[in-house]
Amino acid sequence: MSESDVKFTAQEALLFHSQGRPGKIEIVATKPMATQRDLSLAYSPGVAIPVQAIADDPATAYDYTAKGNLVAVISNGTAILGMGNLGALASKPVMEGKAVLFKRFADVDSIDIEVKTEDVDRFIDCVELLEPTFGGINLEDIKAPECFIIEQTLREKMNIPVFHDDQHGTAIISAAGLINACLLTDRKLSEVKIVVNGAGAAAIACTELVKAMGVRHENVIMCDSKGVIWQGRPNNMDQWKSAHAVPTECRTLAEAMKGADVFLGLSVKGAVSQDMVKSMADQPIIFAMANPDPEITPPDAMEVRPDAIVATGRSDYPNQVNNVLGFPFIFRGALDVRATTINEEMKIAAANAIAELARETVHEEVAAAYGGNAQSFGRDYIIPAPFDPRLIEVVSSAVAKAAMETGVAQKPITDMDAYRASLRARQNPTTSVMAQVYTAARKDPKRVIFAEAEEDVVLRAAVQFRQDGYGTPVLIGRDATVLEKLRGLGVTDPDSYEIHNSVSSPLVDSMVERLYLRMQRRGYLKRDIRRMVNRDRNMFGALLLQMDQGDAMITGVTRTFAQSMRELRRVLDPKKDEIPFGIHVMVGKTHTVFMADTTVNERPTAEELAHIAEKTAGVARRMGHTPRVAFLSYSTFGNPAGNWLETVRGAVALLDQRKPGFEYEGEMAPDVALNPTVMANYPFCRLSGPANVLVMPGLQSANLGAKLLRELGGDQIIGPMLIGLEKPVQVATMASSASELVALAVLASTGVAG
Repeated sequence: MSESDVKFTAQEALLFHSQGRPGKIEIVATKPMATQRDLSLAYSPGVAIPVQAIADDPATAYDYTAKGNLVAVISNGTAILGMGNLGALASKPVMEGKAVLFKRFADVDSIDIEVKTEDVDRFIDCVELLEPTFGGINLEDIKAPECFIIEQTLREKMNIPVFHDDQHGTAIISAAGLINACLLTDRKLSEVKIVVNGAGAAAIACTELVKAMGVRHENVIMCDSKGVIWQGRPNNMDQWKSAHAVPTECRTLAEAMKGADVFLGLSVKGAVSQDMVKSMADQPIIFAMANPDPEITPPDAMEVRPDAIVATGRSDYPNQVNNVLGFPFIFRGALDVRATTINEEMKIAAANAIAELARETVHEEVAAAYGGNAQSFGRDYIIPAPFDPRLIEVVSSAVAKAAMETGVAQKPITDMDAYRASLRARQNPTTSVMAQVYTAARKDPKRVIFAEAEEDVVLRAAVQFRQDGYGTPVLIGRDATVLEKLRGLGVTDPDSYEIHNSVSSPLVDSMVERLYLRMQRRGYLKRDIRRMVNRDRNMFGALLLQMDQGDAMITGVTRTFAQSMRELRRVLDPKKDEIPFGIHVMVGKTHTVFMADTTVNERPTAEELAHIAEKTAGVARRMGHTPRVAFLSYSTFGNPAGNWLETVRGAVALLDQRKPGFEYEGEMAPDVALNPTVMANYPFCRLSGPANVLVMPGLQSANLGAKLLRELGGDQIIGPMLIGLEKPVQVATMASSASELVALAVLASTGVAG
């Protein structure tokens, strides 16, 4: 569904898809390809062995190839988003995007295939012949009624799951919401009266699914652009509409809405009036899912019926019906049991699992990650957030279980607890929590000072920060220069941006007085202070922050971290009883490692190391992880002996006294901390698994290691995140991209970084 609150220019969208490697997907080898022997095993002659094995037993294709985790996303481009029939080639960006979502949310590999035909039979023939390659088929953006024929025929002909997400994805998520809305309003599915507006693929699929879940056929009135689909209607009918025709005297949507308990809209903007909503039953349930704009907006519906429960397809309103809650995890479960189809029972299982998840409490540490604003089950939260990290475990396992119970699983799971654990391991909680952090920033936008606004990369970040709804950028720079650069970036309203010039700002005099009082006994004359305020953007920005002209600050792209910190510390103190330090966060597909202190303290004491460990563990918790802290050293438990071990041992001893509530161990070498096989040589080690918080013994090794990992490693790097100043400030690296600056600005504004 639409993310209508996220704004960007057409040029940004084109650059996103074209910069670097064009498109959004690539093929990555999963086996080593470094030596001649590797190549011989991967291709000729070694590949002949699995070829023969598959020829002898086709089921082994799932063991020796990627088939079992590979889904084809297929379209002919006849119904692209809300844009209509633009052809197969034009659908490719959408299909690539779908493939990315499969990978991002459920670790399902996916290839997009665009089929250049509108002939139903040719399309079916093409897809059917692909069965040896894929473990499942996801049909997308195919217009009705052809999509019904295509899906049904392929399901009959193919022995792998075939799923048209435009139909069933929306149906499953809306059904989950309906379950919870009925629970909140004390209704039973068998008794509710539903009006469906729209008779396309999604509307018919929604209707069929709720009927399969217990809604009575005679209690559903379906409408199309011509009005009510009544039994005996002579015009604009087909076999799919006829299946949902009922005997009724109603002929218009307005007539059908009178006394209805539920409205399911998959039609057009503005189709429902406030008078129609007024005429519904008590506590009406309204799913206005037209894309991108709903049949009626939640504020308009609530104005006349404050007792209503309202859902839409948009993320800027409560209760978003978003297909990403369903399709990645449905395929995940189906693939893992080698299901031959996705049947009604599997869809219902997915809907029930999603509904149940919305009723569960969000863990308090995850809630804290986005400002403590985590939703709890109620009228404004009947559907889980799309980035809830528990979805992969809850939905996939429910689908797999239903496949086994209905006899369509070719590889039943014998240990469901182990399977659920494996699902949790497929997804890194950090990625979900970061997504929630961005959502939290939109819900509570803050003022963030961008201290280097004359730099193109900083200005792009500031524009993106505002356009995406995260808050208000406060720009520091020369007015004319910043305005000119904003126009150069295609900003049509540059004068609407707030700019502070350190030379001409009316706040300079009060800044000078404030800073002079602080520094007059450190060898500075008042004229020195004025010169600093006028010329140093970091000090000017920090003073703006201290004077409550902003809520957070971002800097760092024009100076080294150390220089930026020196300037900031002239203005800002540490938090009470804290020391500033930096954390680099390495985010992989399934793991996150927090490394500290990488930026500030050259040779921390035992007390400082213990403090760094406790604070970094807190950040790890806020980002969805159970911290396991390793105090790193060149020595592992005294071997080899050295001169710098007592500090680390002292930090461990301090935590022994404090009993901080997380696992910790040290001193230990990195391979012992991170490699379970090496760790097993030390059975007394108190860590239950590989460490995810690495406390470094000194700045030299920490900073070198972090920068090496940034340049050589395959993980995404967040940070360095600055912890412990009295005001939220983040100091980026000089090589930071606009996206990295936005991430740091959001982290600073939401308080995740501490």
